[in-house]
Amino acid sequence: MKRIWLKEPLAILAEDAAGGVVVENGRIGELVAAGARPDAIDETVDCSELVVLPGLINTHHHFYQTLTRAHPQAINKELFDWLKALYPVWGRALNRESFRLATRLALTELLMSGCTTVSDHHYVFPAGLDDAMDIQVEEARRLGMRITLNRGSMDLSEKDGGLPPDSVVQTTDEILKDCERVIGAWHDPAEGSFNQVALAPCSPFSVTTELMRETAAMAKSCNCRLHTHLGETHDEDAYCIEKFGCRPVDYLEETGWMDERVWLAHGIHFNDDEVRRLGQARVGVCHCPTSNMVLASGICRTKELEQAGVRLGLGVDGSASNDSSNLMEGVRHALMVGRLRYGASAVTHLDALRWATQGSAQCLGRRDIGGVAPGMQADLAFYRLDALRFSGAGDALAALVLCGAHRADKVMIGGKWQVEEGLPLGVDVLKLRGEHGAIARRFADAVT
Repeated sequence: MKRIWLKEPLAILAEDAAGGVVVENGRIGELVAAGARPDAIDETVDCSELVVLPGLINTHHHFYQTLTRAHPQAINKELFDWLKALYPVWGRALNRESFRLATRLALTELLMSGCTTVSDHHYVFPAGLDDAMDIQVEEARRLGMRITLNRGSMDLSEKDGGLPPDSVVQTTDEILKDCERVIGAWHDPAEGSFNQVALAPCSPFSVTTELMRETAAMAKSCNCRLHTHLGETHDEDAYCIEKFGCRPVDYLEETGWMDERVWLAHGIHFNDDEVRRLGQARVGVCHCPTSNMVLASGICRTKELEQAGVRLGLGVDGSASNDSSNLMEGVRHALMVGRLRYGASAVTHLDALRWATQGSAQCLGRRDIGGVAPGMQADLAFYRLDALRFSGAGDALAALVLCGAHRADKVMIGGKWQVEEGLPLGVDVLKLRGEHGAIARRFADAVT
């Protein structure tokens, strides 16, 4: 069994580990105290110029949207108008080839930012893209990343009172049948798993009540998690009141979703009673600060949610509503918008880093990732502070967030190096940029 000593980091997000970390058999074997030397070391990696974090965990994304960043028909719009502009574009131009490259690019961006576990919410299934979840597994394996597949769904189109057009929705039966297939093929709940599955109806304005209830029952019987968008905009509140006669959280409870296996994307517009109820149910919320600012959706009540018992994670959200797949950038945005709401001393860099690691792991129902402690998976991100933006920085951990780190120097997943000197192993980044860019031009030229 090979023992690797990650020796004496410049700083590390772990207690009593100033002397570094020993990795063995894909896990963290021990933490090394300052000045100590571990026994029986096979390899030593000098980390004296590196800041070490648990691998970042992204709990909400839409990989396919990398193809429509800054799309001319969607910029400068709020959520509902933004979606109405892009749904037809996605329905017309998305296919297996473009989806694969979109997934590859998003995963590579995330990995380079220090992300080791990803969760993608894919809900657009135009004809011919039935194997989208399988493609995502293949692409995550290429990069050695952990992934939670969110088998998303939409079965409520415009003609039935929903928001998406008919071309991008499926029938309820089609959705449930494929959910069963994907769980059977890819859901591995074991410790150290690289593939897990969550069921993820898109939103109250794109799915039927029947689908919400059926997926909740399936998730319970198959021991997997549930995910959806909720509390993102006031338009959503108005839609739920008009269609269901209640607010979104009430609708969540009525459909059997007020459960600890659930985590929600955005969670901005909850009142005090709803925050309390979500906390009592141990529901998770993925904070998406960058997307919320781009679409002017609002500011998540992070402090109140955590205090109520909600598990709070972090996500970049779709690349078309963020225009980036960089989770370290998202950490900084979470800090800044949190301070804008609560004050300079109320939200710290350690809060934002916790949301992107431990909190995100809790949203995904995982106890084996998200921290640096003996027995946990050796998922680690390493950053240098030698760029101009860091010159003069005092506190190394704070500098990562306040000075704007955006690229990891090294990334380890399950004890294996997947990024060295800032570049993902086995990936031709320039080639990927060219291939993805060529396909993305189809989407830029698409007209509704």
